[in-house]
Amino acid sequence: MPETLATALASVLTLEVLLTIFLSALYGLFVGSIPGLTATMSVALLVPITFFLDPVPAVAAIVTTTATAIFAGDIPGALLRIPGTPASAAYVDEAFALTQKGESEKGLGTSLVTAVIGGVIGVLLLTLFASQLASIAVRFSSMEYFWLGCLGLSAAVAVAGKSVLRSALSLLIGLMISTVGIDIATGHPRFTFGAIDLLDGVSFIPAMIGMFALSQVLRTVTTDLQTETVITKIGSLSRFMVATVRRFWLNILRSSLLGNVLGALPGAGADIAAWICYSLSKRFSKTPEKFGKGYEEGVADAGAANNSAVAGAWVPALVFGIPGDSVTAIGIGVLMLKGITPSPRVFQTDGDLVYAIFFAFIIANLIMLPLGMLAIRSARRVLAIPKRVLMPLILAFSILGAYAVDNTTFSIWIMLVLGLLAYFMESNDIPIAPAILGIVLGKVIEKNFLITMIKTQGDLLGFFERPIAAGLGVATIALWLYLCFSPLLRKWHGKTS
Repeated sequence: MPETLATALASVLTLEVLLTIFLSALYGLFVGSIPGLTATMSVALLVPITFFLDPVPAVAAIVTTTATAIFAGDIPGALLRIPGTPASAAYVDEAFALTQKGESEKGLGTSLVTAVIGGVIGVLLLTLFASQLASIAVRFSSMEYFWLGCLGLSAAVAVAGKSVLRSALSLLIGLMISTVGIDIATGHPRFTFGAIDLLDGVSFIPAMIGMFALSQVLRTVTTDLQTETVITKIGSLSRFMVATVRRFWLNILRSSLLGNVLGALPGAGADIAAWICYSLSKRFSKTPEKFGKGYEEGVADAGAANNSAVAGAWVPALVFGIPGDSVTAIGIGVLMLKGITPSPRVFQTDGDLVYAIFFAFIIANLIMLPLGMLAIRSARRVLAIPKRVLMPLILAFSILGAYAVDNTTFSIWIMLVLGLLAYFMESNDIPIAPAILGIVLGKVIEKNFLITMIKTQGDLLGFFERPIAAGLGVATIALWLYLCFSPLLRKWHGKTS
């Protein structure tokens, strides 16, 4: 084992690999910070280059691009309210509220520091407990994934707004949109109205761009086009990092651990991890009333969970060849091209390369700290642009990002329609974020529900027949009961006090 680690570290600490990590970090930050261009897209564009690289720098390029692009997606989220990933949608309103208060650097700095720490903790857990995490992941069936998806949706309702009813309405709108396309059970088109482009459903990237970016443009144009944002700088990065860790060390540790476990579950990943950890952050916070108004604690929890889950997603990919998310699916393809087959024995057969991947992950997260701060300092120039100029630029980027998903104008129409829908939702105090999560997780929940119903021959009690499923089911139903009856209990308590 020590010899394997030494060999792996030596293979990473070469000029070729370090230069690859540095250039990949710059590339990931650049692509991830452009609204509409996701981490998956940035990795996919990198694949042709990996053909000409040795295995270690090839995989190092992928993991570095992923880690930096995930964080970079927070930059347009905080400045322009355009989240780079569905996971970023969990805390985009919190980060944007900080920007509106003139504290964009504080919000992005918190996101950067916690992302780095969460990523490093995630890799250390991956190094020490990969086989144990894999054994947990392999026990999850359709029953557990159904309840896990429901728990993520419930967490979104719990934290998305002041009114549980309005948050639930937003979630139902997202779930309704997710039903568009081919019916999983019968293969019959649903709500497509004869449009071939809708047979595969509503793509969540154009939906997310429209519901956040376009609605923000419309709201700015109709309300505060003339106002400018004052920026408060965070000063020294080292002092800010120490202060952030001192304030939120428990949040970072809790969310890193939970995010890593959830990231190791194929199909769960950072999306559910960020929402659940943000919800737990508000639930256990000493000042929950500050959430939603621009508070760093929620950003710290969700940011740590986000990047820790990215590392966790490599557990099923390396041990079983099962991609934890779309990025690791690409990573598996690159590994196999290099002659490395993921399997339970991969640590014995290709241990040098596996641990080299882990070391590359750690270096990528560490190098992200100075480069990310340079990106934050450069991003402040965006807020100096007059809004009458900035809003058309955001609209242009939104159209470009929507079109880039599948190179069709239909994606632009999806963005426009859902952008108008989101504008009217927010005009009536209906939050947007639960709708986005509904679109992302709707098909996952429906598929696992139908598979379980087939397994149990229609017996709903079958959803509780496995221990882990029963635990998740009880937790989810308990949260539903809490959301339903907590307003009544508060009203009753107010009358009696």
